Amino acid sequence: MVKPRSSDLCRPRWATKRRPERETLGPAVAVVAEVLGQPLMPWQQQVADVGLELLPDGRPAYRSVGFTVPRQSGKTTLILGWEIQRAVGWAQILGQAQRIIYSAQTGKDASEKLLEDQVPLLEPHKRLLGVRQVRRANGSESVLWNNGSRIGLLASGEDSGHGKTLDLGVKDELFADVDMRRDQAMNPAMATRPHAQALTASTMGTSESLALNAEVAAGRKAVEEDTASGIAYFEWSATHEDDPGDPATWWRCMPALGRTIMLEVVEDAYRRLPLEEFKRAYLNIPTAAEDRVIPAAAWARVCRPDVEATAGVFAFDVNPERSVAAIVAAGDGPVVEVIDYRPGTSWLVDRIVDLGQKYNAAFAVDKRGPAGTFIEELVRRGVRLVELDATEMTRACGLFYDLVLEEPSTLSVRQNTDLDVAVAAAEKKTAGDAWAWGRKNSRFDISLLTAATAAVWVHANHQMMAVPDVVFL
Repeated sequence: MVKPRSSDLCRPRWATKRRPERETLGPAVAVVAEVLGQPLMPWQQQVADVGLELLPDGRPAYRSVGFTVPRQSGKTTLILGWEIQRAVGWAQILGQAQRIIYSAQTGKDASEKLLEDQVPLLEPHKRLLGVRQVRRANGSESVLWNNGSRIGLLASGEDSGHGKTLDLGVKDELFADVDMRRDQAMNPAMATRPHAQALTASTMGTSESLALNAEVAAGRKAVEEDTASGIAYFEWSATHEDDPGDPATWWRCMPALGRTIMLEVVEDAYRRLPLEEFKRAYLNIPTAAEDRVIPAAAWARVCRPDVEATAGVFAFDVNPERSVAAIVAAGDGPVVEVIDYRPGTSWLVDRIVDLGQKYNAAFAVDKRGPAGTFIEELVRRGVRLVELDATEMTRACGLFYDLVLEEPSTLSVRQNTDLDVAVAAAEKKTAGDAWAWGRKNSRFDISLLTAATAAVWVHANHQMMAVPDVVFL
């Protein structure tokens, strides 16, 4: 039996029509994607074919191209293919080097997405694609071509692009923008380039996603009016009336389902994520402004797939129902990493003892929280503990919150779905003139977040607490 693929079953809710009488450079993007070993999916090819249509004089028919799709749909491949086609193809067509700017939520995000997502796809084919150099130094991250073309990043202080020209401006994950600063930086730099384009790619955001919401409104209007020039827009999404838990809904709105994202992954996300977050991320439905303590965009900025907590401490916690327990590590950076998260508590003491012996590490614990009942046994078994009282836990919550929200943040968190859920569900409780995490009034278990908070606090104050450095092997 042939498994279904989403592109066989879903269509975009809004999409600019293809004008077959026009020449298009979309097939050139497909060739690039083949070279990268990432063949375009039908939805990607549709966007490229329409978005790169040419007018009779050779200019792009659409100066602005925007698409919004659910998470894990393949944005990176399409963006990179578009950038390479611009750097190589347009440079040859126009006889001049092309300047490309890539941007994301923050400069740090843009740097990581360029160097960690795009460059690894590009680098094995540098010679074939004419790439001369990849620069990785902080502040000068870029890809340089032999023909003089260049992909760079939008500097955080770049205002009007004075003295510079821009041929392709990429606005990735525009949902995070609460103002129009990216447009204000890029648009003037493209004003004198008749062949320039702006490419926007994002998942839907909230009512505070000012820049994206403006582009969505303009894009939908252009599609409905069939303007045929200026703006090309594409949107794959479900509606608020669709059943978010029905796989039929998923097949109708996720163009990569059955191709690069499997049904089991979506099923797991639906079970684990808060409903509103699932609807935004996987059904591409905009949500109301966030009321969560730690905004999703801020949390996403600090999460990384490959960081590890080294030279640090552990912390553990238990939920009020004592149905689950958590162990988290914090190391230099600071870096946070989930070590263990399991149902029940019968396993917890032995696991802590093993980790303590292996790494000669101390464990932080909220002594007035549910996990405080394990202190006596752990001390008896030789585990070194750092017992935090209510005042220290309150200060720890403030520190953790500040580290997540500061820009640029020094905190890195190894990506973990269970911790994501805890952060999204966390609520506050009043503690005098300050606040702490509220275990009982949070929507889901937050023991991972509480443990992470304690671990970061102890790591930050380890010298005064006489907690030795260790290396987690």
